[in-house]
Amino acid sequence: MAVLHINQDEFQKEVMESSKPVLLDFFATWCGPCKMLGKVLEELGDEQDDFKIVKVDIDQNRDLTREWNISTVPSVFMIKDGEVKDSAVGFLPKAVLTQKMQNL
Repeated sequence: MAVLHINQDEFQKEVMESSKPVLLDFFATWCGPCKMLGKVLEELGDEQDDFKIVKVDIDQNRDLTREWNISTVPSVFMIKDGEVKDSAVGFLPKAVLTQKMQNL
């Protein structure tokens, strides 16, 4: 499943009401670790269909960024049934992300 780039208008439907677990990434286009993580997320998106991968650009979605108290990027959340089950800040290797999602 391809990685979805969403805005705050799509957030409720695509993330909080998703029937699949969601790996949510808050990122910025100017952030080096975000670019590295983005490549990993693209690979994961191509390899699996068990969970949805959603990215939110903090500079284009400031209200959502404030609502989620994002102060560092990348910030990653693992969400299942509309609830945050796990989170992390910074770059994570593909194996770690896969394991976190499988543990949901």
